[in-house]
Amino acid sequence: MSKTGTIPADAFSLKSPYGRRAIGLSVAAAVGGFLFGFDSSVINGAVDAISGNFELDPVLTGFVVAVALLGCAVGAVLAGGLSDRWGRLKTMMLGAVMFLVSSVGSGLTFSVPDLIIWRVVGGIGIGIASVVAPAYIAEIAPRQIRGGLASLQQLAITLGIFAALLSDAVLANSAGGAAEQLWWGLEAWRWMFLVGIVPAAVYGVLAFTMPESPRYLLAKGRTDEAREIFARLVPEADLDKSVNEIRSAIDADRKSKGASLRGPVLGLQGIVWVGIILSTFQQFVGINVIFYYSTTLWKAVGFDESDSLFISVITSITNVVVTLIAIWLVDRVGRKPILLTGSVLMTLSLATMALAFAFAETVDGEVSLPGAWGPIALVAANLFVVGFGASWGPLVWVLLGEIFPSRIRGKALGVAAGAQWIANFLITVSFPAMSGWSLPITYGMYALFAALSFVYVAWRVPETKGMELEQTETLFTNRKRR
Repeated sequence: MSKTGTIPADAFSLKSPYGRRAIGLSVAAAVGGFLFGFDSSVINGAVDAISGNFELDPVLTGFVVAVALLGCAVGAVLAGGLSDRWGRLKTMMLGAVMFLVSSVGSGLTFSVPDLIIWRVVGGIGIGIASVVAPAYIAEIAPRQIRGGLASLQQLAITLGIFAALLSDAVLANSAGGAAEQLWWGLEAWRWMFLVGIVPAAVYGVLAFTMPESPRYLLAKGRTDEAREIFARLVPEADLDKSVNEIRSAIDADRKSKGASLRGPVLGLQGIVWVGIILSTFQQFVGINVIFYYSTTLWKAVGFDESDSLFISVITSITNVVVTLIAIWLVDRVGRKPILLTGSVLMTLSLATMALAFAFAETVDGEVSLPGAWGPIALVAANLFVVGFGASWGPLVWVLLGEIFPSRIRGKALGVAAGAQWIANFLITVSFPAMSGWSLPITYGMYALFAALSFVYVAWRVPETKGMELEQTETLFTNRKRR
């Protein structure tokens, strides 16, 4: 075995050749996150036009917006098995094709059932990408920079949100409104979906050019191919050690093949519940209400459609910037302090929004915030995005890639991601009806979940910064025994 003493001190920095190569592959894989962000927010600018075009009530409107998330849950559960059988890259290609087909179908939809079907198809593709991308990144990233690279998934999601909201704003303004015709006799809201063809095609092309995961290749006995890829990701002095470590992990996995997620805690292993609860909190704070319904929300506050779309774009830019900050901090400060700080900021900002909407007035059947409460709500919403984007947004993805034992990592990650999509669906589908009933109670509920997220992290989540993947699971086991 080669000695590791000759490895340069900065061999795994983001500026080293190995770090840059790992970044390049991680960025390419994270385009799947871009598709997720794009799909989740493209409906923002189209939802009012769709509701008016098909004469939907609030409950059905919420279902049309949220139904893609059920597909995402299915895709997330299927992804682990597919990627182990076909490889990471072929599974990525499948996700890209499904999203491309969904973009075309949604843009050319002729009825609500038709639109629902295409939204589900796209959701399955996005669910697949949401699991395969962080798994691929975790398998090619050196542990020294794994946190930053894993956070690229969330950065890509935020960029996808920004791209969707920006394209929505441009298309709606070009047509004079989302419901107005733009090109070839198609309304602007249809073009909002059709634009999704571009990132789907890019993701598919990138999947053709990326190397397969070395871990997958070793598992299939393709050692020479795996070594060739690893030679570009780690110094020569560390090559044999890295390959042998993965071989040992694969052998251990084979010995425990068929390992079950079942355990003594409500039918599952305790560590699986940690992943499920983190995923659920990430969604139950209501972040996607901002990115799915913000245009409708700001129109209710008193802004017109054009200004509402512009505000949504600014919010998405804020989300991108703070995610970059989180990526810079995650391997310096650690996971737990950032999560706790984010929980505090989210709780305060959501509570402020609940208070602001307690003073809402109804004028001609429309909700309006009097005096300074409109700007206060606007600032609070953006502070909420800052708190989420700099903490729970990227760091939950980091932890989901770290905390599970290797023998159940694929299955557990799929279950946790599936829980995330289901929680997202519940929040998204319920918001139109709940907001019509009481916005103060709605935002107050999100604030309560944000406060509970602080308690849970402080009580149950240990720090995993700078640890090998095999070490992180022992933290949770040891905490249980103490």
